[in-house]
Amino acid sequence: MSDESRDIGGKMSLVDHLTELRRRLLIVIASVLIAFLACWHWAKDLYFILMIPMTEVLGQGRSLIFTAPAEAFITYLKVAMVAAVFVSSPIILWQIWAFVAPGLFRKEKLYVRLVVLVGSFFFVGGALFGYFGVFPLGFQFFIKGFETESIQAMISVRDYFKFSLNILLAFGLAFELPVFIFFLARVGIVTPQWLWRNFRYAILLIFVGSAIFTPPDVISQVILGAPLTLLYLLATGAAFVVGKRKKAGDENEPEPADES
Repeated sequence: MSDESRDIGGKMSLVDHLTELRRRLLIVIASVLIAFLACWHWAKDLYFILMIPMTEVLGQGRSLIFTAPAEAFITYLKVAMVAAVFVSSPIILWQIWAFVAPGLFRKEKLYVRLVVLVGSFFFVGGALFGYFGVFPLGFQFFIKGFETESIQAMISVRDYFKFSLNILLAFGLAFELPVFIFFLARVGIVTPQWLWRNFRYAILLIFVGSAIFTPPDVISQVILGAPLTLLYLLATGAAFVVGKRKKAGDENEPEPADES
């Protein structure tokens, strides 16, 4: 990178930032494409794993269907793409980190690393909770609860993929609540006292959000709302610990010397 492309203070100019951003984006795109080619080979197996909770509820001799010639093919493409983004997520996160890290202080870098690490853990945990906890109960309610001798469920692979992906993403993002509250508490926007004082309103918002992001039945809403309530309490406790440590650190800072 030439010296003319930098400003007088030695910092990166706008052109340098755009060039660096383009380079990072190209690496991300290349990694996703390579992962897609690998995941395409396993697309059918991945979709089979995804549909296990549904097929177990449907029972033997029944399976999903597709009603258009290219429906299964397009669904497998989507499965491979989603899996490719997930597989290449470490590279994607690293490229994002490499782009923003030079502009952060040492303490800010530590917080960003912590948020990314813990946030990834909670996102995967939320998706796994949706797969192992919500899918069996939800499908049992929707299929066995409404099927009759004259009404049978015939679910297409496209609709099932769309439905299951929305549920997994909803639970993955919902489980980011403790990370979000921890970040707000760390920067001083909220306090544990404020979080506890507004607990009733938080519960109301949690169940309203659960009603929006889950199917329109009480069971799915409770399945999402109950763990989010526990996570809110966990985040309140984490905010209390963070606030206490921050206050102790401020009290331990040496007072400025008297120059008189």
